[in-house]
Amino acid sequence: MNQIDLSGRCAVVTGGAQGIGLSIATRFLASGAKVSLWDQDASLLQATCSRLESHGSVHSVVVELTDAEAVAKATLDAASAFGEIDILVNNAGIAGPTEPSWEYALEDWRRVIDVDLNAVYYCCRAVVPRMREQDYGRIVNVASIAGKEGNPNAAAYSAAKAGVIALTKSIAKETADKNISINCITPAAARTRIFDQISQQHIDYMLSKIPRGRFVQVEEIAAMVAWLVSEENSFTTGGVFDLSGGRATY
Repeated sequence: MNQIDLSGRCAVVTGGAQGIGLSIATRFLASGAKVSLWDQDASLLQATCSRLESHGSVHSVVVELTDAEAVAKATLDAASAFGEIDILVNNAGIAGPTEPSWEYALEDWRRVIDVDLNAVYYCCRAVVPRMREQDYGRIVNVASIAGKEGNPNAAAYSAAKAGVIALTKSIAKETADKNISINCITPAAARTRIFDQISQQHIDYMLSKIPRGRFVQVEEIAAMVAWLVSEENSFTTGGVFDLSGGRATY
C-alpha cells in the first residue's frame, strides 16, 4: 500500500459505518487523518467506531442526511470535535428497487433522489463555506458508472448519480479560486450490503458489463479517494475518476 500523507487532516465520511465508507475511513486513519463517521445506523456506527479506535482518532455522528438541518448540526459537531473539516467524502447512498421506470413507485423515486443526490448537496452546502474560510478543502463525491451510462431498471439511482456528477462540476467551478479540490468517482458495483437491495438479475447484468470480469474492491476505491483528498491533488478539480474496470473510459 502506498503511503498517502493525510497527517493532521480532519475528514468526514458519510455512510462510514460499513462498506465503501468504512474502507475509506480505514485508509484515511492509516494515512494519519482524524475521521468523523456519519451514519444513520446508530448501533452499527458504534460497533464500527469501537473497531477503529485502535487505528487512530475517530469521531461519530448519528445523522439523517436527507435532513438539511441535521446535516448542519452534524457539521458543527464534527468541527467542534476536530477544530476544522479539511476533507469530506459523500459516500452514503441507497440502490432503490430494480423496476422499469414506468413502474417505479413515486415514493421510492423520491427517496433515492433524496438520499443519493439531495443529501450530497446538503453536506456540501454545510461544509464548503468552512473550507472557503480556511482556504483549504478536499471533497470527493461517490457517484457511479450508472450516472454515466444509465442502468436499465435503475432510473432513480442512475439519475441521482448523474446529478452528483453535475453537482460536483458546478461546485468545483464555484470554489476554484480557493485551495479547494472537489472531484467525484464513478465506480462499478462493489460487493457490499447494498447488494441486498438489488435483484440477482441486476447484479448479473452489472457484472456482465465489466471487462475486468469482477466487481471493484472497496480497498481499490479507498486507494483512489486517498490521493484525491491529499494535499498533492492541488490542481485537479471538477474531475470524474473512473473505477469501472474498463466499462466506461470517458
